[in-house]
Amino acid sequence: VFSSSPEDIAKQWNDCGAQRLHVVDLDGAFKGSPQNLKQFEKIRKNFRGIIEFGGGIRTHADIDALVSRGADKIIVGTKAVETDDFIESICRRFGAIFIAGIDAKNGMVAIKGWVETTSISAIGLAQNLAVRGISEIIYTDIARDGMMSGPNIEALNSMICAVSIPVIASGGISTKQDVLNLMPLSRKGLSGAIIGKALYTGAIDLAEVIACSQNA
Repeated sequence: VFSSSPEDIAKQWNDCGAQRLHVVDLDGAFKGSPQNLKQFEKIRKNFRGIIEFGGGIRTHADIDALVSRGADKIIVGTKAVETDDFIESICRRFGAIFIAGIDAKNGMVAIKGWVETTSISAIGLAQNLAVRGISEIIYTDIARDGMMSGPNIEALNSMICAVSIPVIASGGISTKQDVLNLMPLSRKGLSGAIIGKALYTGAIDLAEVIACSQNA
């Protein structure tokens, strides 16, 4: 735990120049439905840019609750693996607001808060979801996430080359150099990079890396 006030942290990143905020309801990921909607409402009031929200989203009602509270993008993870019909129905109803959160270990998809590793290929899932209407993918190498060990460039490149929709890098981004190392992939289809723990420990200065990426 780095703060007891997520809304204050949202304002901090807003003031640093962040244009997009990645919010994960960890309680929701484990319990199977969003658990922090009141906290999200406070976060929404403190961040002017795009907010993407994930964690436990399994039903149309969950999506309605988030859209009504101002979520711009919604991340689906476990449900994207479990049923094609759900993905097709939400994309028809809500449009291109959905991001598939694909968490992988050794190239295979992990679900339910990373407690289960499936026999499904991350790239195969991504290709299937792109056809069904998902607008973007967050690709997380869970072996790298929170380890401050740098992103898995090779795996990211393989994912980007395999799909026709934008890919966001997640997991292991811990230095300014890591961000710069990702920049060449932006020419292939990398649309962004999620930075988490490194911001809270001070290993990365957000305003600095935003400026560096824009200059690059």
